[in-house]
Amino acid sequence: MSRESKSDKNLIGAAGEHLVLSRLLTRGILAAQAPRGTRKADVLVNHLDRKASCLVQVKTRLGSGSEKSWVMSKKHEDMKESDLFYCFVDIGKANPNVYVIPAKVVAKVCKLSHETWMSLPGAKGQKHNDSDMRKIRNDYKFPIKGLEAGWMEQYLERWDLVE
Repeated sequence: MSRESKSDKNLIGAAGEHLVLSRLLTRGILAAQAPRGTRKADVLVNHLDRKASCLVQVKTRLGSGSEKSWVMSKKHEDMKESDLFYCFVDIGKANPNVYVIPAKVVAKVCKLSHETWMSLPGAKGQKHNDSDMRKIRNDYKFPIKGLEAGWMEQYLERWDLVE
């Protein structure tokens, strides 16, 4: 990967994190960027009304290309903590979308979609090679039992889940 593309990727990620922070703060939710390298979290949320604090992991894409997914990994199948949320940000639009989804839902979708993909033949009929990469999409290119097309729409701007 070239130095420029790595820098661009970092800038896109930072833009997503700052967008999430802005959305939380404008709703009166106390939030701060987690220190770099913090395990599981990009944003820390601390409620002032004695509710339990929570962690937010931000996944950002520049939705201008043909790939309309967020890259995840196998480890996300096991991250099911009730105080962990994902914000999937699509900044490729004039008004960026943010999907706020509980970790247990993301874990389930990562697992189901990967298992389904593994069970399907590849482009030339061959078996897929397993990897640690997973993808989160609003609409998968193949049907997944227990997952409706457009499943993410119910989580669009669902900041109440973090509140």
